[in-house]
Amino acid sequence: MTRMNANSPACAVIVAPNGARKSKLDHPSLPITPDELAEEVAQCVTAGASMVHLHARTETGRHSLEIDDNRAVIAAVREKVGNEVMIQLTTEAVGIYQPEQQMALIRTLKPEAASFALSELIPDPSSEHIASEFFHWVAAENIIAQYIVYSADQLAYYLDLRKRGLLPANKHHLLFVLGRYHKQLESDPSDLTPFIHLIEQLDNIRWAICAFGKKEQDCLLEAAKLGGDIRIGFENNLFSKTGELAKNNAAQVEEMVSRLQDIKRTAMTTEVLRNQF
Repeated sequence: MTRMNANSPACAVIVAPNGARKSKLDHPSLPITPDELAEEVAQCVTAGASMVHLHARTETGRHSLEIDDNRAVIAAVREKVGNEVMIQLTTEAVGIYQPEQQMALIRTLKPEAASFALSELIPDPSSEHIASEFFHWVAAENIIAQYIVYSADQLAYYLDLRKRGLLPANKHHLLFVLGRYHKQLESDPSDLTPFIHLIEQLDNIRWAICAFGKKEQDCLLEAAKLGGDIRIGFENNLFSKTGELAKNNAAQVEEMVSRLQDIKRTAMTTEVLRNQF
């Protein structure tokens, strides 16, 4: 594979500590409450993470896009680590929320960054205009938008939206999700191959991947070789590179940062990451 968009050896390490679906039955150290998330984020920042992808939960542990739940998580993380990490709020619907609610969360809280699955915010062509207005508002508010795509076809659609001016030209990032459609949610580095010819068309847009299953780190390493950023954490995988249950998210970050050094890449600092946008 040819290395692309790798003008700098620095690689942004994004941590996704809990996700929307897992519970402490999956891993006793999965952070759920605002205080647990804040403590976990602090450890991950020490290990090398420069951005955190946050999922708030209700008091019963259910995934939440409710304003108060998300406000509480942001406040707890900020109190613990200040500006030492970029906070990215998820807008994942999980079959519960509609685009109007997803957009309302971001309009109300105006986080530093937010992630948006194009297939959720634009479920059909008739939704393009409303979503476009929202995405341009996001950029105007200096919120870093991360557009999530699950396939090469969705990446091609993203490129088409950009070409038609329906997405802003700046203030955004991309995330490719590998293995989402696999039956056992087990990704493989080869899952990145269909994206490669389209990555060449991204110009200076930063991109990252996340991957499911025990080959997560191998997938992330392949993306890093190509100049991409990486997202790691319990949302997608609970295991270390040896196949054992990881101690916590920070252990996964630390392990991945060490592997980046093996390919002459380093973990990007939060300050440098902010300056990329």
